[in-house]
Amino acid sequence: MGRRILITGGAGFIGSHLADRLLAEGYVVRALDSLSPQVHGPGGKRPAYLNRDVELVIGDVRDPDLVRRALKGVDEVAHLAAAVGVGQSMYEVDHYTSVNNHGTAVLLQALVERPVQRLVVASSMSLYGEGLYRDAAGRLVPGERTRPQLTARRWEPVGEDGEPLSPVPTPETKAPALASIYALSKFDQERMCLIIGAAYGIATVALRFFNVYGTRQALSNPYTGVLAIFAARYLNGRPPLVNEDGLQRRDFVSVKDVAEACRLALAAEGAAGRVLNVGSGRSFTVLEVAERLGEALGREEMAPEVTQRYRVGDIRHCFADISEARRLLGYEPRVTFEDGLSELAAWLEGQIAHDRVGEASAELAARGLSL
Repeated sequence: MGRRILITGGAGFIGSHLADRLLAEGYVVRALDSLSPQVHGPGGKRPAYLNRDVELVIGDVRDPDLVRRALKGVDEVAHLAAAVGVGQSMYEVDHYTSVNNHGTAVLLQALVERPVQRLVVASSMSLYGEGLYRDAAGRLVPGERTRPQLTARRWEPVGEDGEPLSPVPTPETKAPALASIYALSKFDQERMCLIIGAAYGIATVALRFFNVYGTRQALSNPYTGVLAIFAARYLNGRPPLVNEDGLQRRDFVSVKDVAEACRLALAAEGAAGRVLNVGSGRSFTVLEVAERLGEALGREEMAPEVTQRYRVGDIRHCFADISEARRLLGYEPRVTFEDGLSELAAWLEGQIAHDRVGEASAELAARGLSL
């Protein structure tokens, strides 16, 4: 019998890919998942893509009795369960704080009573806020944008004297700049896990995921990853909506590489107590990504619509410095963006997506969160 792991959120996008990877390594995998309708649709049925060898426990990570039962016989935990979405977190504050902060506290309370050997927690690049920049003098600066600047549609961060700044890869040493409830909740998740891990001898690693994409992403969830949101638009014969001028840069990392990073974090002794970036080490503009997805889907004629609008909590440029993950985990991204996009496009051709982007945009605008 192999090592037994509990993956919270294990029936979801990243969790199911991690389950596949760990099963291939001989793990016994148990998943705890609420099968949230926003992610999985109505009905609460086991996803067809979830490996049949995964033991699925359906329920909420905030249920102490259920969590204790799910932890029985478990050697390791991958804590992926979370409500995901920067924009939505700004008006569903109680829900995001309850699921992410309180849900993590319930899990950790159970681990205080019955510690496991290892814990990996999913964090997010969102807690950096803006990525890191270099000014004309060569100094590294945070590059924060002001509300008046954004209202005037001046998208690029500037230095103290108004000089242009150059974005550079963001390392883990950059101080958090928590611009949304979601970002705050992810920071809380990683800190709580690292504190309890250190106190109770649980080797704990927090992984800050950048923009994860791939098969099994929730296409009908308008607050999921940007590639899935663009795909939902294309599949419904509508152009993707690209905020600002579309030239903001992001790091897009394949879910397969993310699953491998989680596997490595479960095994790497030198990573305990650390926070590590998980990205591809490359960056693309959001407009370029939208156009390339359209080409991969054969929708080249459907040009992305650049909105010249911004959402409160959004940032301009952020892409990963992954040197520490390379050093401590032996992590190396294997899936090129080109190959990952081809695989995603092939999967999308058989999918049905309900385009709720317009509803989500209207909700944000009505609350003054999109201008």
